[in-house]
Amino acid sequence: RVQVVESGGGSVQHGGSLRLSCVASGLSFRFDCMGWFRQAPGKEREGVASIYRVGDSTYYADSVKGRFTISKDSANNTAFLQMNSLNPEDTAMYYCAGSRGKCAGNEYRPYEYVYRGQGTQVTVSS
Repeated sequence: RVQVVESGGGSVQHGGSLRLSCVASGLSFRFDCMGWFRQAPGKEREGVASIYRVGDSTYYADSVKGRFTISKDSANNTAFLQMNSLNPEDTAMYYCAGSRGKCAGNEYRPYEYVYRGQGTQVTVSS
């Protein structure tokens, strides 16, 4: 069965960095796109970043642009999110998602991708 598993979350201080990883297994195909979204308690889901397998196009929410970097290893359905200059507003559960198709139009809404993980918690203290 398909599994999407995130790792790398944790607690850091304001200004710190974390690197999230995501591995999808149980698939017979490669994702066309992968991405990260987050959700804090009492808040709406927020698309964070996404990346296309072909062409390496990347998309970022304005709130993380310049601080976060998404990358991938398409051959292994793996994605990463390097997060720098973290601040308390980045505190949330971070989820990885991937899709074969259903990418176009959802570049800023990776929570719409077909396959999603269970999340990894990121907590930033002031």
